[in-house]
Amino acid sequence: MISVAVVDDHPLVRDGIRGWCATADPPIEVIGEFATPRAFLDADRARPDAIVLDLQFPGQAVDLGFVAQLSADHHRVVVYSHRTDPDTVLDCLERGASAYLSKEEGGDRLVEALHAAVADKPFHSPTMAKAMHSGRAAVRPKLSDREREVLLIWFQTESKVMVAQQLFISVKTVDTHLARIRTKYAAVGRPAPTKAALVARAIKDGLITADEL
Repeated sequence: MISVAVVDDHPLVRDGIRGWCATADPPIEVIGEFATPRAFLDADRARPDAIVLDLQFPGQAVDLGFVAQLSADHHRVVVYSHRTDPDTVLDCLERGASAYLSKEEGGDRLVEALHAAVADKPFHSPTMAKAMHSGRAAVRPKLSDREREVLLIWFQTESKVMVAQQLFISVKTVDTHLARIRTKYAAVGRPAPTKAALVARAIKDGLITADEL
């Protein structure tokens, strides 16, 4: 069963998310509810498969640093917010969020986004689509240091087996990293389904140089 944590200061929102998750197919278990991102970070808790994260909290300015911090810690972050301005949406995606939804989009779409995030599959909400068409062009996804390392070695070698051998990880782990990289590119409207497409994206975004290939 998928597990999620909900970070939102409104009890009614948390109750709604818990109800949607309980009736999801397959079901989703809410294993933690937190009124602020700091409460989540400071808690002694089990690690969820994904996090539903609001952006606005009482007495605080919107701080997208928490999106980056959680994503850097390899959490799958699904932002669920009233804010829908393109810059905020794209900033969250750049910082590693798996998906961004408006609270007006409802429970079915949030459940769909959570299932996609945990499976490392692309997901596009209407809020994301609008931001990608009206916001900044050529958004660069945020890759972890390990993802960039896997990507470079995969470009330099002939197979995923060789990547796994060089990094002392399993081929399955290599596949997981590459799937997440593709998901991040798809999330910002720049899908890269093939190795050649990923090479082109990575060079354009400055993740690698032609001399490194």
